[in-house]
Parts: sequence; structure tokens; C-alpha cells
Amino acid sequence: MTWVEHAVLWQVYPLGMTGAPIRDRVADDAGHRLRRLEPWLDYAVELGASGLSLGPVFESQTHGYDSTDQLAIDRRLGDDQDFDALVAACRERGLRIVLDGVFNHVGAGHPYFQQALREGPGSRYASWFRIDWDAPGGPRAANFEGHSSLVALDHTQPEVAEYVAGVMRHWLARGADGWRLDAAYAVPPEFWARVLPAVRADHPDAWFVGEVIHGDYAAIVAESGMDSVTQYELWKALWSSLLDRNLFELDWCLTRHDGFLEHFSPQTSVGNHDVTRIASRVGPERAVLAVVVLMTTGGVPSVYYGDEQAFTGVKEERLGGDDAVRPALPDDPSGLDPEGWWMYRVHQQLIGLRRRHPWLVHARTEKVELTNTRYVYTARSADGEQSLTVELDLDATRAVVRDPAGTVLFQHG
Repeated sequence: MTWVEHAVLWQVYPLGMTGAPIRDRVADDAGHRLRRLEPWLDYAVELGASGLSLGPVFESQTHGYDSTDQLAIDRRLGDDQDFDALVAACRERGLRIVLDGVFNHVGAGHPYFQQALREGPGSRYASWFRIDWDAPGGPRAANFEGHSSLVALDHTQPEVAEYVAGVMRHWLARGADGWRLDAAYAVPPEFWARVLPAVRADHPDAWFVGEVIHGDYAAIVAESGMDSVTQYELWKALWSSLLDRNLFELDWCLTRHDGFLEHFSPQTSVGNHDVTRIASRVGPERAVLAVVVLMTTGGVPSVYYGDEQAFTGVKEERLGGDDAVRPALPDDPSGLDPEGWWMYRVHQQLIGLRRRHPWLVHARTEKVELTNTRYVYTARSADGEQSLTVELDLDATRAVVRDPAGTVLFQHG
């Protein structure tokens, strides 16, 4: 098995977690906030995580996804030395690091884009962007999903592919272990197929997971050369089947999930930096059932920071609508609300169960019993030699995991 097949990731949004200013920036907002992650590393290890999945850490205009220099650490978070210190602290604890790469677009303030606008179609960087130079009111660039502040790169250009590969190699050489490819669904798969082999040539153990919300997951993986994609189908089925009391949806999704596992190991989660917290959707007690499924099905699971403490937060479609799901943490774990630690212990138990059964990364599920509110399935190893039985009961808000002998390995409710 590779390191990824043993991985349980703790996903962190560094700008939010460290309390960095997002929109109301001032000239002197530089800081060494990346160091604020270090007191949380033992917390992650004790949780059972084997790696950190970091949100954007590169120089940007506001929220990190509008980058202006992907070869520099965001000044609000620190500098190269702060990053190196974090890598060293993670290495001491056996933690891997996956970085967030925003390569579909850049911020409108990116110097390459600004230079193209100043110099016109003949500019060195004009071809890096899809700019309508004759648009009414002046040049207009293609953007990401209608956001004029997020300027789309032209992925047909060899120079753009070389740039992205260079950024990836730079940070992998500096200690990163993999990349989450933001908005990968908006980038042609053939672009990744050009970039990733060039990066793998120098970093064969690096892992690449694409953010893909919908589409033919297996085909995207095959055509792009990525190792994995985000399993949004399972994310949606987990909360909506619990909320709607319709476990048939979850069973159908797990059937599809087994099909994906024939081709790749999806990156799975019950939450992330872009969505309403699971505890806000279904309540903290039923959220436990979602985590049970996460940790007993195939894939590479991640836990979004705060979910392990039953944090709540609702995403809203407005400016600042992500703030509630990207909160600052106290200086160290001792500052957390005491009432959330029960959920941390639940996560510890379930992650521990998963790590004692490493075959679960490739596990398939077999339905044993199914009604709207009760679901029993067997998680079975790919070779069929090992198994666990999982029981979910919405009426009792109960979950039980048993080994083949019937011994209870985990129980809640």
C-alpha cells in the first residue's frame, strides 16, 4: 500500500482557522499565522489523522482562491520559513501535507493579467488568458462561474501548463506530498494529462485529487491522469438520506460508489470549506451516523476541521457567506468548548477502527437489510476475505459496527 491508502486527512482552511483578515485587508496585515497550526498538530495526530489537507496558503487578494503569486506564501500567513517549519513539525509527527492548488483561475489582480491588460494583445502574457479585446467597455476576460475577480487561465497554452507544473514541483520539492486541484471540473482533462506526468517524473509518490462536483468520475480520472476526485455524490447522499429519512438514497449511492472503486479510490468526506456543516444539516447525533459510513466505506476519507467537535455553521450565497463554515480556532485545543469533545472521541474511535482495518480503503458494500429508516450493510475487502457489518437506525439514532464474529467494535445511541 502507498501512503495514500493509509491516509485519513484533517482538512484545514488556514486563512480562516488562524483568524487572518479576508476582505478588509490593510497594508500591515502581514503575520506569521501559519505558526498557529503547530499547536494543533498533536490534536490531529490524536484524532487519528495521518495528514493535513490545507486550503490555500499562497499570496492572494482575499479568500485564497484569487491568487496573485503561487510561488509565495500569503503574507497574512507568513513566509517560506513558516512553511518550512510547518513541514518539519508535520514530519516529526508522521503527518503528510496536501496543498490546495488553484490552477483554473487567478485573481484579477495577478501581475501577469494586469500586465496583459496594460500591454494589449501583443503582451507576453496575453495568451495566458482568454480575453475579448473588443468587448464593449473594454477588454473582458473569461472568468470562473461569473466571478469577474477570478480570471480563467487558457489551458490550451503550453506556457500555462509549464507554469502549473512548475508551481507543483516547487512546493513538492519543499515538502508537500500532494495536491488538491481546485475547480478541476472546470479544466479540460487533457490539460491535467499534460501537466501531471511532468510533475510525477520528479515526484512519483505525489497524490493528485481533483475537485469534481458532478460528471463521469471514472472517465475524468482516466482522461486526466489524476489519482482521485472528490466524491460529492456520497457527501450529498450522507446528509440528505439522514435528513429526509430515506436510506434508499444512501444505498443507491453506495452501489455507485462501489463502481468508482473499480477504477480509483475517491476522496470522501461529510463536509468541507464550501458547504454547510453536517451538524447544522442533520443535528450532531445523526451526524455520527454519517461519520460511521465515511469510516466504513472505500475511499480516502477527510475530516473538515471542527466537524470532529460538532461545530455548526451555515453557508450562505452572499459576500462573506462562507465565513460561518471557515471559523478561527483558539490558540490551542484547550480553548475549545468542552461540549464538543464527545464528538472528537467518536471520531477517534471510528478513525481508530478504520486504521485497524486498512483494507477498508478498497472496501465494497453489500446490502443486508434496507428500509427508509434502517440500513444494514456489509463492508467487505476487495479480496472478500475480511468484513465488517454496519447497522444504521434512524428511528433510534443508532449505529453499530460488528466484526464477523458479532463482536461490537463501535456503538452509538
